[in-house]
Amino acid sequence: MSEIPLTDILSLLWFMLVWIGYTWYADYVAHRRRSLRAVMHAHRYRWMLQMLTRENRMTDVNILHTLQQSVSFFASATLLIIAGLLTILGSSDRAIEVVRALPFAATSSLVQWELKLLVLSFIFVYAFFKFTWSLRQFNYCAVLIGAAPAVKDKEYARRAADVSTNASKDFNQGLRAYYLSLATLAWFISPWMFMVATTLVAIIMYLREYHSATMEMLEPSASE
Repeated sequence: MSEIPLTDILSLLWFMLVWIGYTWYADYVAHRRRSLRAVMHAHRYRWMLQMLTRENRMTDVNILHTLQQSVSFFASATLLIIAGLLTILGSSDRAIEVVRALPFAATSSLVQWELKLLVLSFIFVYAFFKFTWSLRQFNYCAVLIGAAPAVKDKEYARRAADVSTNASKDFNQGLRAYYLSLATLAWFISPWMFMVATTLVAIIMYLREYHSATMEMLEPSASE
C-alpha cells in the first residue's frame, strides 16, 4: 500500500462511494418516484395487459427478442473488453511507456498501473454478470409470455411486468458500469481528474434518469 499514493486511494474510495450510493438511490430509493424506471414499468404493465388480450403473441415475442439482442451485444462486447484488459495487464511495462509519452498523463509506478487496470477489469466483470443475468430474466419473461392465459389476469400481467422490469434494472446497472468505466480512464491522467469525472458521470446519469426530455415524453398523460 505504501507504493500507492494517498490521492489514488482517496479517488478510488470516492469512486466506490459514488457508484454504490447512486445504485442504492436509483434502484432502492427513488425508483418508485418520477423516474425512467417507474415510467417504463407502467408501460411494461400495460404491454403485458395488452399481450393477454392477443391470440397471436408474435408481436410480443419480437419485442422481447429486440430487448434480448441489445443485452446480448453488450455481454459479448464486455467479454472482449475483459480479454483486452487482461492482455494489457500481461504487458504492463510496455503499456506504461506508451502512457508516459503522453504530456498530460501522470507518472505511474507499476503497482499503480496494475491497480488501475484491475479496477477497470473488475468494473467490466461486474457489467458482464449484470448483462448475463438480465438476459436470463428476459428469457424467463419470454416463458411467461408463452405460458400466459387467454384471459385478462391483472396479477399475471403484474408479475410478467415485474420480471421484465428487473431484467431492465440489471441491464441498466451494467450500462452504469460502462459509464463509470469512462470516468476511470481519467485516473490514468490524474486522481483529481478521476474524482471530477466520476462526479460528472453521476450527474449526467441522474439528469438522464430523472430530468430528461425523453422521460417527459415517455411519461403517461393524465388521460391515459
